[in-house]
Amino acid sequence: MLNMTWEFKLEPSAEQVSEIERTLSVCRKVWNYALCERKDWLNSRKCPVNACSLRSEYILSADCPFPGYHRQAKALTAAKKEIHELRSVNAQMLQQVLRKLDIAWERWRLKRSGLPRFKNQTRMRGFAFPQMLKNCISEMGLKLPQLGWLKVRWSREIPDLFTVKQARIVHKASGYFVMLSLEADVDLPAVPYHGHSLGVDVGLEYFLSTSDGLQVKRPRFLDALSRKLKLLQRRLKKKTKGSKNWLKLQKKIARVHQRIADTRKDWHFKLAHRLCDQASSIFVEDLDFRIMAKGFLGKHTLDAGLGQFTNQILPWVCFKRDVYYGQVNAYGTSQECPDCGADVKKDLSVRVSHCRACGSIKPRDTAAAQVICTRGQRGMENACGAEVAGAAVTSFSQLALKQEIFRAI
Repeated sequence: MLNMTWEFKLEPSAEQVSEIERTLSVCRKVWNYALCERKDWLNSRKCPVNACSLRSEYILSADCPFPGYHRQAKALTAAKKEIHELRSVNAQMLQQVLRKLDIAWERWRLKRSGLPRFKNQTRMRGFAFPQMLKNCISEMGLKLPQLGWLKVRWSREIPDLFTVKQARIVHKASGYFVMLSLEADVDLPAVPYHGHSLGVDVGLEYFLSTSDGLQVKRPRFLDALSRKLKLLQRRLKKKTKGSKNWLKLQKKIARVHQRIADTRKDWHFKLAHRLCDQASSIFVEDLDFRIMAKGFLGKHTLDAGLGQFTNQILPWVCFKRDVYYGQVNAYGTSQECPDCGADVKKDLSVRVSHCRACGSIKPRDTAAAQVICTRGQRGMENACGAEVAGAAVTSFSQLALKQEIFRAI
């Protein structure tokens, strides 16, 4: 089963914009009320039995169950009979808001992310339609419940092979967009390890260095528009919060940030295709870039978008281009000689790898990329039990089907 999400620009009418904003307001109220219920339940059980909280808390009975998704969805159904505003919005849409809150709460409980936050008008930016109408796509646009026919700027044609399963309306700084979840009933094979291997080491001095000697300087996306951002933020500081001029400046700042993000994403895709042109198998380090983003170089790490490139864009482009993508253990890749395997201890200030055992002298990042490539090749040999370079496990009919699908999209 092949699943993809495509993004298209919407051109809604004034009435449709008003309806979208009203729906976002209702979804925001449901989110905040449901989150308040969960926080009240949590705070009512934080106070010890023999002590009182310094702050006033909403007291719940000891046998009150936790307001999980199913209880809140059932309460929402009962509330729709009394509140007209809830009846005016698609029921499944509000259930998706509760489900999204439940997922965020569960991630916080497992310590994978922070506690969910209350949303204001700017933080609630989208809502989803989990079920689509029949024959909802045509040259006129996209037909959605409550909104009717929405004019869409079809930047590419959706093949007949795919079925639209879900739509999500998102409000960005540059306008309204729709995210279409597409599904095709095909079984595409995983890309086998084959051909020329390439190790990739990412960093901040060089965005990436490859085992073949290619080094790409890190582009400073934020620095290019930092002067404009500072000017707008200084002007924003002098405006009255919540005024019309304050809102206008907020929209201008959001458009600048979106321009930075779009530029970064476009550069990442072009670089990923450039790497796929040079190799048939690519290996990268298995790193948690969230830890790097918390250090004193966090601003530069986030500006480079290392996690977006390594964990999202590069795997997708490799799958699309029939290039094998693999991750290796990142421990000690810069402390090992790529030629003889000896330990070459050095700190971050040393940018050249000089092995005294074999006399190899190479740039630090290039040597680390060669170590990554070697570890990836050894891992594939151990997994298969033999030399597998150039092997093709997938049948030619499956590869032909995959190429035909991606040629259509």
